[in-house]
Amino acid sequence: MIHDYGVIGGGIVGLAAAREIAGARPGASMFLLEKETAIARHQTGHNSGVIHAGVYYAPGSLKARLCREGAAATKAFCVEHGIPFEACGKLIVATSEAELVRMDALHKRSRENDIGVERIDARELTRREPNIAGLAALFVPSTAIVDYKRVCAALADEFRAAGGDLVLSAEVIAIREEADAVSVSTPSQTYRARALIVCGGLQSDRLAQMAGVPIEHRIVPFRGEYYALAPSRTGLINALIYPVPDPALPFLGVHLTRTMAGGVIVGPNAVLGLAREKYEKLGFDARDVASYIAFPGFWRAIGANLRSGLTELRNSAWKRGYLEECRKYCPSLELGDLQPAVAGIRAQAVLRDGGFAHDFVFAETARALHVCNAPSPAATSAIPIAGVIAEKIFALEKRR
Repeated sequence: MIHDYGVIGGGIVGLAAAREIAGARPGASMFLLEKETAIARHQTGHNSGVIHAGVYYAPGSLKARLCREGAAATKAFCVEHGIPFEACGKLIVATSEAELVRMDALHKRSRENDIGVERIDARELTRREPNIAGLAALFVPSTAIVDYKRVCAALADEFRAAGGDLVLSAEVIAIREEADAVSVSTPSQTYRARALIVCGGLQSDRLAQMAGVPIEHRIVPFRGEYYALAPSRTGLINALIYPVPDPALPFLGVHLTRTMAGGVIVGPNAVLGLAREKYEKLGFDARDVASYIAFPGFWRAIGANLRSGLTELRNSAWKRGYLEECRKYCPSLELGDLQPAVAGIRAQAVLRDGGFAHDFVFAETARALHVCNAPSPAATSAIPIAGVIAEKIFALEKRR
């Protein structure tokens, strides 16, 4: 049997794409293959649960547009499906004169991205957040929190209701493009589709290479390690608390994030990972490490980011160093307040020249679309990303 469409990857981007295509092509036959025993097992299920507003991203970029549209679409989807979320807002706190300058630049960028942001002084910051200290802050009222696993479950339900076949425990071991279809093999079965969408996340480069698609990047895993605040400190903050990010780095810094479960998580840092899908502290996979150390762009990236990388590594090994990052804006935190929490692993696409891919990267063949890089905030942006994916795959059909 040849299906009309196939999707690889049961994270939020793959699920949203499958649901979008199923809705746009009623009656089409579709499958979605996920190698794990459940959906949303990797990046989607290990993120901080924030619906981002999009204040950080370059005006006019696809990332900025999709984040802004995605925040509204995610909230509307939650309302439609009875999924709770909370628009608690976010404070981006400046604690030095240098950060004040960067914060004002961020304020300007927010206005260019058409995002409502309020600048508040130190006195107003203290009134709103008695446990937070800073020279000034930006308040982003539209930032919210949600449980993305529940969002994924609802996306999967809609896909199945539209007739889609969601297959778990189906690791892809071969992809072969033929004249009339793409064959996708798992250890137990081969599936064929007239058009294939690959949303492989942490495995996206390998799946592209498996399909014979030339790529100029590699996925390098970065561990985002979190702590959870002790239950006695969960009332510490009202909004989410973020530092002013360093524009030279691809990560946002250690922040305090409320969760839908009622707790507060602290993090993440950004430490080079030794495995793509092992979440324990010393998780190691020789194949994963060999993949990036053999890539010239990795060493260029290391050279360009050595100082910040060593700082992140120190803070990973030394809890007090991690604490000091938090105490810049939350001075009352103590070592005993930080309790172990689950880590996440980010799929960072590193280019051959050593740069980080900051926007979405797609690769196309006659019958397949590979989502090679879906950077944070991909969870927030998943619904409009799905629309872009659908447009691209339908355009491929027209060109054949």
